[in-house]
Amino acid sequence: MIKRNEYLAQLTEWKDKNVIKVITGIRRCGKSTLMKLFQKELLSQGVEDSQIIAINFEDLAFEELSDYKKLYEYIMTKINKEKTTYLFLDEIQKIEHFEKAVDSFFVQDNIDIYITGSNAFLLSGELATLLSGRYVEISMLPLSFKEFCQLREHDDKDLLFSEYLKIGSFPYVVGLPVSEEMVDVYLEGIYNTVIVKDIEERQQRKTPDPSRRKINDIALLKNVSKFLANSIGNPISIKSISDYITSSGRKVSYNTVDDYIEALKESFVFYSAERFDVNGKNILKTNPKMYIVDLGLRRHLVSKKNYDLGFALENIVYLELRRRGYSVYVGKSGDGEVDFVAKKADRILYFQVTASMMEESTFEREMRSLRAISDNYPKIVLTLDRFTLGNYEGIEVVNAVDWLLGK
Repeated sequence: MIKRNEYLAQLTEWKDKNVIKVITGIRRCGKSTLMKLFQKELLSQGVEDSQIIAINFEDLAFEELSDYKKLYEYIMTKINKEKTTYLFLDEIQKIEHFEKAVDSFFVQDNIDIYITGSNAFLLSGELATLLSGRYVEISMLPLSFKEFCQLREHDDKDLLFSEYLKIGSFPYVVGLPVSEEMVDVYLEGIYNTVIVKDIEERQQRKTPDPSRRKINDIALLKNVSKFLANSIGNPISIKSISDYITSSGRKVSYNTVDDYIEALKESFVFYSAERFDVNGKNILKTNPKMYIVDLGLRRHLVSKKNYDLGFALENIVYLELRRRGYSVYVGKSGDGEVDFVAKKADRILYFQVTASMMEESTFEREMRSLRAISDNYPKIVLTLDRFTLGNYEGIEVVNAVDWLLGK
């Protein structure tokens, strides 16, 4: 098990704080492993076995606890009355009305609660209502490139990056022999599980908005996901997707497409980057860009002839900025565009991302958008080439592989 140090640090920071720690992320990104790693950390710090209660609701051994009242009774009999009990509930969304049990645990003395879920919808219903202001979400992604390199242990980082682009970042995939066929089989399993199983679980929960439609057309859902995977790095509108599907022979409403996109976002397959007016410093609600959680999954969905290195790199940078705790937007500056505006507290960074800066026209285009920004926040161009690196009138051109490694 690779130590996910960034996420472990977040759990350590929130340890024993009076909030519920909710770890979210796509299936197989490492949430269960993170919980086990943190339990080992607790034991190494002197916490006793009797103080840890860990339940994985994908394990049939706990099937009888699928009723939230039985779950409550079971855990209450195992709580350590004298010391803090550390409660770990993995894939909690499988339990109907789980939020009632979690709320009851929360009001008890000396219980530190950690839960995981593979669908953001668990935070949009009754849990959010019951526990408003009493939980913190730790959003988990598959392996970063730096973590990928730790598993591969190879000196040629550029070679490893090409492999990272090809097979993606799911922890189990990284441990497989480099066989495209094996990787495809595994990714197909993840994709089908997310599309079918997680979306189905989403339907079983009560929605606070009865106008939202059930996601019951799996073929349509897969069509929408393939369209989004093909459109990484491009502005997305509901109309463009609806028109595309209609042109293929079936009519679909804008509202249905919108609901299906939300389902894919809630299952952490896609993330949305809204547009940000650099001059007015406000968020624009039209035509966001979408990024996929894993490039291996994108290669699985998208025809190889439509694969674009520049957009793939942009996708990786977007995810890395999220890993580093930034809110990430697409920048609009007059008639120009900045690939990313990354915000954290009062800190802002501007990024342009391009596979190469060696063509003069490309160099000028990428620089032009950053030069047009009048404020003094850092401006960075990330590129895969190593020939144009340097500082150009305050704009840093940095090798993307080095940046991903934290150099």
